[in-house]
Amino acid sequence: MKRCGTAGRLTLALLMLMLMSSPRHAAAQIRVEPPNWWAGMQSDTLQLLIHGPGLAAATARVDYPGLQLAGTHPGDSPNYLFLDLVLGPDLPSGTARIRLEAPGSPPLDLEYPFLARERPAGTYKGFGPEDVVYLITPDRFANGDPLNDSVAGMRETRVDRADDYARHGGDIRGIIGHLDYLSEMGFTAIWPSPLLTNDMERTSYHGYAITDLYEVDPRFGTLEDYRELADAARQRGMKLIMDQVVNHIGVSHWWMDDLPFGNWIHGQAAWEKGEPPRVTNHRRTVNQDPYAAAADRQLMDRGWFVPSMPDLNQDNPILARYLIQNSIWWIETLGLGGIRQDTYPYPEKHFMARWAGAIMAEYPNFNIVGEEWSYNPLLVGYWQDGANNRDGYRSHLRSTMDFPLQRALVEALRAEEGWDTGLNQLYEALANDFHYARPADLLFFGDNHDMDRLFTQLGRDIRLTEMALAFILTAPRTPQVYYGTEILMDNSEKPGDHGRIRSDFPGGWEGDAVNAFTGEGLSPAQLGMQESLRKLLQYRKDSRAIQAGETTHFAPEDGVYLMARVLGDETVVLVINKNEGPVLLDTGRFGELGLGGEQLRNVLTGAGILWADSVSLPRRGAYVFTTRQ
Repeated sequence: MKRCGTAGRLTLALLMLMLMSSPRHAAAQIRVEPPNWWAGMQSDTLQLLIHGPGLAAATARVDYPGLQLAGTHPGDSPNYLFLDLVLGPDLPSGTARIRLEAPGSPPLDLEYPFLARERPAGTYKGFGPEDVVYLITPDRFANGDPLNDSVAGMRETRVDRADDYARHGGDIRGIIGHLDYLSEMGFTAIWPSPLLTNDMERTSYHGYAITDLYEVDPRFGTLEDYRELADAARQRGMKLIMDQVVNHIGVSHWWMDDLPFGNWIHGQAAWEKGEPPRVTNHRRTVNQDPYAAAADRQLMDRGWFVPSMPDLNQDNPILARYLIQNSIWWIETLGLGGIRQDTYPYPEKHFMARWAGAIMAEYPNFNIVGEEWSYNPLLVGYWQDGANNRDGYRSHLRSTMDFPLQRALVEALRAEEGWDTGLNQLYEALANDFHYARPADLLFFGDNHDMDRLFTQLGRDIRLTEMALAFILTAPRTPQVYYGTEILMDNSEKPGDHGRIRSDFPGGWEGDAVNAFTGEGLSPAQLGMQESLRKLLQYRKDSRAIQAGETTHFAPEDGVYLMARVLGDETVVLVINKNEGPVLLDTGRFGELGLGGEQLRNVLTGAGILWADSVSLPRRGAYVFTTRQ
């Protein structure tokens, strides 16, 4: 029997109605997307994709109060019909009937549900500087339901934890089962990499080659599981961020067997002839470069990300509408607290502005972070809404990923101290904040699912890792921590290897000898890092100074860097000491902070200190002092 997911399919009532009015084989092949919509949305238009044998020749009628059929668009393929609907202000929740009549076939009546919204649009609050995001590779985090590890009928059914590139069995149920651990650690938002179906021949575990944009991958769970994850996170005061991909799909996407139009994907004519696809040049600077050649711009925009990921053509207005509606459908269905958009500069940039603008118009308090993997702050800042771009481009994107500061942090900690090296690199990188529209909205991290683990980047140096995490969590940013960083997970034996970077979280599988959720079997160093991070995260949850305070930092001297965050009567001071031995810090030049004679507390240890003429830094490492007792 053909596999059928929860989303992206018709309701049971619709299937029953179709079975009574048309042949069984035709009913089984009908698909309507989005599978439902809502009454009372800000936008008053909706476009339906209807796919089934011969439907391009069909005429359509709708019968529902407040609903108007404004137009139809038959696909180039004979099996697609797109309907343009106008939703009146008094559209009730309920079930609309759509009648399709094609020559030589009996009429087909479709039931289309319009649901009542579960929450007002204004309550969809996106993640921000008050949050700390925990990034998870779901297949490698925890296996909550071993029964879904392998699903018959899918292209990849093998599960092998010894193979870094095979599926390991982690799933949505595994994340749900460990939300208490994340909450107790102090994380306030979770970002799982994509959970939608990746029905690919191999390496389907990572989620970025989606083959059905309305279906949860059954090896991760069901739509009901995904909704339960969102609800369970919300109950704990945590936001769910969805990792989305509008640039490309997986080559096994169901579209690829029957593309709707002749320009649905880039390079479609060559693909249909069996020719190999042209791969993008990855020259993302063409989006800003005033001198970029047209040939380079085209290859960047129209080349496939990799040969197994067809590049979508967002210049097709029907596909553009489809992608915008898909994102809104998931926000509304799950009650999301944000979107992370993969490979942000690769699609056509004016489409991306329309995409983000449509979402922010519907959910004005929402947040989207775009991935621009560039170490140039000029490029990263270009994509943030509010940027003073000379070409007039406005992205509507509230956040982007701070790769420039990530690299500066790692290089600063690894380098020898000098006039323009070491901690001075970090000092000067943070000074680049004058370029950004809203620095605090940038997503800042030490590592993620595509780069070496932070502990590996820092040469397995525990003190340097401590310094990095302390800076990430106190800087004027929205911080993100990759799963396992809190227990010093690393990939030093295989640098750069994505499969090893995405290793299993210990304790996520029954029978694991080490359990990081309980601490059983962790080394003293791992337990120490986990506990110090927990203390800092828990403090940060209630620290308005860290979340929204003014920032002052002082030029590094003698291997010591100091940054302060101040709001009202709360001052938080980060001191990084790279010296191998103890340091007696002369506080004279920090007088403008007004801390003289104050009793402070070390957040990481709980010990009290007096901010006198000098402060003792007894060892190499990070110190986080607060005036809040």
